[in-house]
Amino acid sequence: MKPSAFLCAALLFAGFGSLHAEGVRKAIQFTKGQSSATLTASVVRGETDRYDITANAGQTMTVSISSKEENAAFTIYQPGYKSVVDDGVPTITGPTLAGAGEGEDAMKWKGPLPASGKYLIEVGGTRGSASYKLTVTIK
Repeated sequence: MKPSAFLCAALLFAGFGSLHAEGVRKAIQFTKGQSSATLTASVVRGETDRYDITANAGQTMTVSISSKEENAAFTIYQPGYKSVVDDGVPTITGPTLAGAGEGEDAMKWKGPLPASGKYLIEVGGTRGSASYKLTVTIK
């Protein structure tokens, strides 16, 4: 393969990866009569899984994540967050909950919710891909 053809193929392949920067996007719903749910999934390096959950101000939410290699963490965005696309990559902007903010690599969080509405829990790997169990409880 000529160098220019190889470069074109490499750039084309790299472009496909950026189209899938967002992994799972799912709403968390509790089974009737339950106040907790556990989700088991995997997230690929460079991607994030996103889970929406609706709750009321004053309710207490508990979120925990576990992974065999302890390499999964989450960020919790408050109601009013925005999904934007920046250079073809889906990005979330908006306020986060203290202790579960961007770059804090939260693995456990518990507290009263400051506002009613839809919260977003974004899960990513801290070192490579990660298989995880995410448990969310609202009381």
